[in-house]
Amino acid sequence: MKNINIIPGILLIGFGFYYYSQQVGFILFEQFHTWPTLLGIVGLAFLVHGYWGKNYESILPGVIFLGFSIHLLVVGRLQIWPDHLGAFLLIISLAFMLRYQKLGVGLVHGILFLILAAILLFYDELTAQFIGVNNATNPILNHWPILLILLGLYLLVKNKNRH
Repeated sequence: MKNINIIPGILLIGFGFYYYSQQVGFILFEQFHTWPTLLGIVGLAFLVHGYWGKNYESILPGVIFLGFSIHLLVVGRLQIWPDHLGAFLLIISLAFMLRYQKLGVGLVHGILFLILAAILLFYDELTAQFIGVNNATNPILNHWPILLILLGLYLLVKNKNRH
């Protein structure tokens, strides 16, 4: 069965509801009349295309767009929601893992993003526990981004050698 691209139809429906709610002045939706909501509509279109349209490659961008949208809409409204780069990396990790669930690819990427998100979200606690915050000259604290660069280069070389 041929996969049909249903993204344009879903986008038109989603944008139509968005702008219609603005036109008629639905007070309930007033706080959602922002660009992150439009980003979320795009994410939903990709997710519906991915799951309902069985085009599983669309899951990755769908989760990223919808996740970023939810993050941007919630970050200033919920006290417990982290306003941190680690939250974005956590969303990317979830996207790779959901894609892995359907396609069987991307688990390593998802785990790497999850580890990086955890490190960034809990950086202060981790450094206090394991490394010692008071030692500002600690080489691990000063040079840990180099480990990320080396890991990225390794993944690029590894993927180039496969092709």
